Amino acid sequence: MRRYTLVSGLFLALLTCAQLLRVVMQWPVRVADLEVPVWVSVIAAVVVGTLAIWAFRAMARQDRTPAV
Repeated sequence: MRRYTLVSGLFLALLTCAQLLRVVMQWPVRVADLEVPVWVSVIAAVVVGTLAIWAFRAMARQDRTPAV
């Protein structure tokens, strides 16, 4: 379970970096005919970043818990 948590946390951290990079570089995103505003990436970065932190904290808790 520890490896899954680590991989999940790293993947979510990578997604957070991608969202923040989109905000900084002002990259346009278009889905069909809809232009996605940059502020959506700010919200996505906060949500995904929170999930990444949650995963890393869960992994740290797993390290402290004795194996059964």
